[in-house]
Amino acid sequence: MNTLQYRFDGPEDAPVLILGPSLGTTWHMWDRQIPELTKQWRIFRFDLPGHGGAPAYPAPSAGELAARLLATLDAVGVQRFGYAGCALGGAVGLELALRHPERLASLALVAASPRFGTPDEFRQRGVVVRTNGLDPIARTSPERWFTGGFAAAQPAITEWAVQMVRTTDPGCYIAACEALAAFDVRAELGRVGVPTLVLVGSDDQVTGPAEARTLVAGIPDARLAVVPGASHLVPVEQPAAVTDLLVRHFSTAWQRPHDTGPTALPAAPTGHPAVAAPPQPVPVAEIAPVVPEQPLGPPDRYQSGLKVRREVLGDAHVDEELARADEFSGDFQEFTTRYAWGEIWDRPGLDRRTRSCVTLTALVAGGHLEDLALHVRAALRNGLTPHEIREVLLQAAVYCGVPAASRAFRVAQQVVREETTPAG
Repeated sequence: MNTLQYRFDGPEDAPVLILGPSLGTTWHMWDRQIPELTKQWRIFRFDLPGHGGAPAYPAPSAGELAARLLATLDAVGVQRFGYAGCALGGAVGLELALRHPERLASLALVAASPRFGTPDEFRQRGVVVRTNGLDPIARTSPERWFTGGFAAAQPAITEWAVQMVRTTDPGCYIAACEALAAFDVRAELGRVGVPTLVLVGSDDQVTGPAEARTLVAGIPDARLAVVPGASHLVPVEQPAAVTDLLVRHFSTAWQRPHDTGPTALPAAPTGHPAVAAPPQPVPVAEIAPVVPEQPLGPPDRYQSGLKVRREVLGDAHVDEELARADEFSGDFQEFTTRYAWGEIWDRPGLDRRTRSCVTLTALVAGGHLEDLALHVRAALRNGLTPHEIREVLLQAAVYCGVPAASRAFRVAQQVVREETTPAG
């Protein structure tokens, strides 16, 4: 069986975490997650056939891609692993969970769906490629992958995306379209037996919050995270938020083997080459800048607070708040960023999901409905499901009063509908 082009990053004795790419991308779409993830895991990334210079052996189905991935892992001695995949990479993850559950410890599905649109949509895309080559698909890829504001503000990344698609093997791209056209596991989601994070950008017009909601409803142990201000390639567009969600999911939901066996996943064998085939030169620095070491001394609570504030509330909201600040209100914005976000939200004693629960309850008690809407969105971003938010509000009804909770339910219901229903 044909194997996949791959690379390892991170400690050789750490558990293996696999990152799967989407159609038209290479393993470089995950570059911005690597520095943080390799602190705990040995990261295995692979390219789809014909992508990133990989050998052009078309795979006709997601199941075939999963089989090739397992053959590659068998060749390097990896038996059990965690897996995060984006779009088509997510379909591969679902195939692994359904057909090879003994290999999978924990799962994250990014911009994924149990069924990707309609078969005609992807087959028509194949017709376009057969007729005109990949250039038309490449030129429109930023519209599908990124929000308009991000694409305009990041021309280097936009051009990187176009070139990534343009250099893909057309036959392998068409085969991947056929694989997506044939993929449909809606009736099987109940058999996914590992802890699953379903992560989606709020502005994803390809596989958006509605598809994510279908996954969460069908998978028994699934959690939804909606990342505001992001489209389809959410790991590229909102790297810090995605990295934080992945770290927390795989740190807390890494399922151990059933009955007997080691409690840690086997790592790749020592001394195995990091890359099976040479990657194509890609301007990685443009999408994965090296973060300099922090200087010694007291931490800058404003900068750390601003980072947390953006990750929890989203860049758009924070930019709007800071833009409104003037000589009169500027000190208050600095105080809020430094104290509320840098001192309190950034403390290690509670995770962000718990802090969202506390914040929602406090806002219900105080009747702060405008801020409640903002923090319901933040709670979804921090990994709370609509079901868990409902439970928080029911608990608040007992201790804060039914009228307060009734108003809160109206606000939260509207926000959840907006965040989990695609536009159009």
